[in-house]
Amino acid sequence: MLKLFGSTTSPFVRRLRIWLANTEHEFVNLQVFAEEDREQLIAKNPTMKIPMLEDTFDGKSQVIYDSRVIYRYLTDKFADPALSWDQENQLTLIDSANDSLVQMFILSNSDIQPDEDKLFFKLQKERVNAVLVQLNTLAGSGQFSSWNYPAVCLYCLIDWIEFRELHNMQGLTNLLEFHDDNSQRIEVTATDPR
Repeated sequence: MLKLFGSTTSPFVRRLRIWLANTEHEFVNLQVFAEEDREQLIAKNPTMKIPMLEDTFDGKSQVIYDSRVIYRYLTDKFADPALSWDQENQLTLIDSANDSLVQMFILSNSDIQPDEDKLFFKLQKERVNAVLVQLNTLAGSGQFSSWNYPAVCLYCLIDWIEFRELHNMQGLTNLLEFHDDNSQRIEVTATDPR
């Protein structure tokens, strides 16, 4: 039995919830900043990050950390085709923007305001800007026209940016069009954090 641990607002968790939409699994919604849920997470996952997958089979339990590793595990478990190197690079771009935005979001929620003169914030903003421009170019060339795992991840990134109002998407018309084109998918609406 597959059990996915995460929160309803995490873009890293949402991508797996969408990917698993047609696969039997249990979703455990954790409030990762609440002490009780944090203790449950720490007991199984020393990284204290979500998502986390627990797969129980033949009396054994396998715990997998990190969305990318979870995806690889699921691909292997269900004998799905591996991602191409281009798709792996797409995921690297998506994950790098997601990681930077998550770090800045957590700092902001910790009452640490972004200071453009500080190296950390400068690097994160430069990374996000460069990656979004590249993803916009890739979307414009049809790289995300199939609803595959990289496309799901891209959708979750864009939707999370919009949901949390983290970045001005003006001018990134291909990304906005991609988002609009996929916003009514049943698995997307079923996992909408709003």
